[in-house]
Amino acid sequence: MNPTAQQYKTGLKKAYYENQAQESWDHFEKIKHGAAKENIEKLTGIFPDIPDALVSLLNDVDGTYWREYEGEEIAFYMLGSDMEEYPYYLLSSAQMIENHDIAVKYYSDYIEREYEEVEIDEKITDTAKDLKWLHFSDCANNGGTSQLFIDFSPSEKGTKGQIVRFLHDPDEFSVIADSFEDYLQMLMDKEYDFINEDVLE
Repeated sequence: MNPTAQQYKTGLKKAYYENQAQESWDHFEKIKHGAAKENIEKLTGIFPDIPDALVSLLNDVDGTYWREYEGEEIAFYMLGSDMEEYPYYLLSSAQMIENHDIAVKYYSDYIEREYEEVEIDEKITDTAKDLKWLHFSDCANNGGTSQLFIDFSPSEKGTKGQIVRFLHDPDEFSVIADSFEDYLQMLMDKEYDFINEDVLE
């Protein structure tokens, strides 16, 4: 397993345990499984630059967003963002494949800067046809409030592989990390603040 992904998962387990959610974590560990090899190959075909750390996570757990394991549908918090104490799900490999062009479908107008009131980070391209975003996470509000993407088509000021956080109402697109590993490190540095007793109730 990728070292950063392994370190991240070890810390996440500790956060669940420390917030009286050991039973929830242990049950999750018991039923989850990794992504099918063919799905990883499909995903890599669409996004050749997919980070090793994300592939490692998917090989360990194939999504936590209304994902069925052993006949049981789970919704399990696995990620966060720069938004304090706000939890996110990891999408499955199949969801990432299905959503491979979601940014072009829904956000082209924003990317082309057609709405002055929408804040968009200058590290993000302004050419929608070039958009190559891997949608890997939805927030706790069924993705309605926030989504996370790996951006493989940044502006000249950005970095290939940077993490973009979309926030709804008011709408904004912000770059929150330069890479997926930096993103995981940010969550570790914030001590997994998205896992707390209020969130897990």
